[in-house]
Amino acid sequence: MIILQLTLIIGGWTAPAMAITEEQKLVSETWRIVNRAYLDETFNHQNWWFIREKAIRQNLKNREETYSAIEKMLASLDDPFTRLLKPNQYRSLQVSTSGELTGVGLQIALDAETGQLTVVAPIDGSPAAEVGIQPRDRILKIDQFSTDELTLDEAATHMRGPIGSTVTLTVQRFDTTEIEEIELVRDRIALNPVFAQLRSESSVAPIGYIRLSQFSANATEEVANAIQTLDKQGAKAYILDLRNNPGGLLQAGVEIARLWLNDGTVVYTVNRQGVLGSFDVVSPPLTQAPLAVLVNQGTASASEILAGALQDNLRAQLVGEKTFGKGLIQSLFDLSDGSGLAVTVAKYETPNHHDIHKLGIKPDKIVPTKALTRNQIATDADPQYQAAVELLMSEFALADAA
Repeated sequence: MIILQLTLIIGGWTAPAMAITEEQKLVSETWRIVNRAYLDETFNHQNWWFIREKAIRQNLKNREETYSAIEKMLASLDDPFTRLLKPNQYRSLQVSTSGELTGVGLQIALDAETGQLTVVAPIDGSPAAEVGIQPRDRILKIDQFSTDELTLDEAATHMRGPIGSTVTLTVQRFDTTEIEEIELVRDRIALNPVFAQLRSESSVAPIGYIRLSQFSANATEEVANAIQTLDKQGAKAYILDLRNNPGGLLQAGVEIARLWLNDGTVVYTVNRQGVLGSFDVVSPPLTQAPLAVLVNQGTASASEILAGALQDNLRAQLVGEKTFGKGLIQSLFDLSDGSGLAVTVAKYETPNHHDIHKLGIKPDKIVPTKALTRNQIATDADPQYQAAVELLMSEFALADAA
């Protein structure tokens, strides 16, 4: 009898597995990417397989329900930088690093401590910059929508729109209780990342001024062209302005650092296994002329990689205020339905192994930010710019004395 019972159990009938739906496939595809690539292998100290099973067992009737399930799954990681990008959001992000877009021209992030929607930096020449919105200002509402109820990408979507249309932002100024309602007219946002000009404020030596606003796909080529042009015009020193530069492509940050450095490491990356990788200098610099770099609270991400590389390799001194403090690296992954996934895959360390996430980079010479109009940037009215000029001229004076 016992043998018969065992035989019946072993050879018993098993129900066929249920066919997986297209919606469940998308959830599973997302889960696999995060499982393979995410920086924190504890997945925020939770059972990541259990999270998958809970998500995939839902009765997902349509794509929007699937997106909601994926967003809930990703939210469990407590990482605002790891997020789903719906097809229209994914296309907009790809455009923002390679072409142009229409909107108000704000780079935004969720504050790591408060979760509030915070301005990283306004894009130079944009409607937001024209009305004086500043880094670290908090956006409380977009039209009638409270930003407490919006994801980062939903907030960006609400601010974008056709040229000539309007949007009202409710803004709380950084370090104050002042709240303003600001109506902005959306416009085409030019993404030409570089402005360059030879300056002759000093009788000692002409200075090449380069303002870099974003690390887009063409940023390296544009900075290289600027250095070569200014060199031909007689520049003997350079000021690289990274203020209010919210970052962009990691590779662009690395390549631009290589334009200035003679040797050394640009940045270290640390993956989930704690394995160090590095990006090193691979060719001679375009110039070895003295260099000062302007930074402020809107200097973030790839800008901090560049600033940290130049500071730690003693190639340049930083002037201004402590930087934003974003030391995490995201990669973009295509999903099968045309949406995308931004996943935190590594953190970075400066050449001296400083982890700057949530800490920022302290400049060599601290000069507080002053509210400036667009036309006052890099002029006599700009104390950070003037401090950089004085720093370079003192270097020339010391060289002459030696």
